[in-house]
Amino acid sequence: MLITFFEEFPTKPNLEKIKLITWPTKLYLAAKSLKQFKIIKSKIKNKNITEFIYWPILEIKEGYWISPFTKRSALKRIFNELKGTKTSVMLDLELPTTKNPKLYVTQLFNFHRNKQLIKEFIKNYPGKIYLAEYYPEGKRKEKFLQFLGLHYKTGNANIIKMAYHSVHHFNKDFIINELNRGKKEFGDKFLIAYGTIATGIEGKEALLSLAQLKEDLRIAKETGIKEVIIFRLGGLNQKYVEIMRRFS
Repeated sequence: MLITFFEEFPTKPNLEKIKLITWPTKLYLAAKSLKQFKIIKSKIKNKNITEFIYWPILEIKEGYWISPFTKRSALKRIFNELKGTKTSVMLDLELPTTKNPKLYVTQLFNFHRNKQLIKEFIKNYPGKIYLAEYYPEGKRKEKFLQFLGLHYKTGNANIIKMAYHSVHHFNKDFIINELNRGKKEFGDKFLIAYGTIATGIEGKEALLSLAQLKEDLRIAKETGIKEVIIFRLGGLNQKYVEIMRRFS
């Protein structure tokens, strides 16, 4: 099972944690532009990293994450800069509720156009594409996420479900069922994200216990999940590494 990492804040101290990783891995690097991503990537020299994925983040005023409520000009800017490239990219599909709820009003007129813009990008992008989505909620609620433009079934995208046990208290049987359902529907394109082992943009996320990390990884491996992504690299320490190494 491949164990990889998100890094929302690719600073020098956070990126230095790469030295702790002794297995083949991938890095999902947040950046405000493709140019910035390439600069960050060029400074990382580590033979264990098999793939770098561009994770576009926006200004707070634009929505920070990607959704049909994101400022339209920001969506166009991100998608246009990727035209003619095959850079691996991850769209973090989340609503602007905690960062800029005013966008629900200012972008309401653009909702359907933005949703179609995102869908067309995902469908036609020639490079590898990943979609980070809200945690598993069952098939019925997934349809609601699809309506909101936060879940897309285009066939070519890798679907990442963010199941952060330190933030949400999932029932064990529910998670197992949802992982099995996701794998049945998307095959090896269904990935799971675990965490958090360091805080994100919210700055107040609880941290994942060692015992819970071990349980999460065990369930993923037994379910046959191809890749587990950990949020985030900067929180890596030797104790977390020892557990991850057993499952990688």
